[in-house]
Amino acid sequence: MADAQFSAALPSAHAAPHPMANPGYGKRSAPGQLPRANHDFVHLPPREAAIAAYVDRLPEGADISVKTLARTLPYGQCALRTALNNLHRAGHLRRGREQVAVNGPGGGGSRWITRSWWSRTARDDEWWAAFTRGCVPEEAPPERARPTRSRAHILLAALGRTAPALSLSEADCAHLAPLVAEWFARGATEEAVVAALTAGLPTPVHHPAALLRRRLTGKLPPAPPPRRRVLECAECGVPGSPGALPGGLCTACGGLRLSAHAGAPLPPATVHAYAAQVRGAMTTHRQKP
Repeated sequence: MADAQFSAALPSAHAAPHPMANPGYGKRSAPGQLPRANHDFVHLPPREAAIAAYVDRLPEGADISVKTLARTLPYGQCALRTALNNLHRAGHLRRGREQVAVNGPGGGGSRWITRSWWSRTARDDEWWAAFTRGCVPEEAPPERARPTRSRAHILLAALGRTAPALSLSEADCAHLAPLVAEWFARGATEEAVVAALTAGLPTPVHHPAALLRRRLTGKLPPAPPPRRRVLECAECGVPGSPGALPGGLCTACGGLRLSAHAGAPLPPATVHAYAAQVRGAMTTHRQKP
């Protein structure tokens, strides 16, 4: 039933590949998502479910702007904008900016990058608030779920294929996996971890687990600087704290009433003026030495 609902929006196998955004932009998957399943989007209306299923299968960096999706899916820009706002409310999508480090001839610096964060697993506002702080809550394991091996455990278990001298037992993999996970948390790729563990091995290797522990601790890359994230209203682009953007929309665009003190929702002109003021303040802050 769910697959039939999604099929209308999914391009055929012969369709051209979905356009990618400029490097550093486009779709960014949120961490800690549950494995893909057929029932991921059954809680959504058919149109939103179809669009969500399509976006979920796009690679990292895919262009998921309204204009690009309208050229790919059988929906107009107005319908897509409404559907994406509904995906915000459902907790699958957030838009905003993230401060990232930039290396240049004059030394290190930073700049703000526009982000579109996607989560197959629906998140509430509290989770997205923690995400902007760089503190993502851990997922509660499903009841009676089969134990699965972590990404770090799988890398260690397969290490013997690359370097037979580093073949490990199941217990060794379990003990070393947290050290490898810390490398991943600091931005290291699987290729970088394998290279650090297998380069220049002594002959023979008497104690593989002990050697790997020394390398994992001694060559641990530095922790990246904390990232700053700012969410923006999906409709008008006004930045704000997660608490000010319930469901990814500001008070005015979300159709919610302000407090009794404020009276009525802000008119669009006021919202856009406020957004310009906040962006100007952010620019001024970035230019300060």
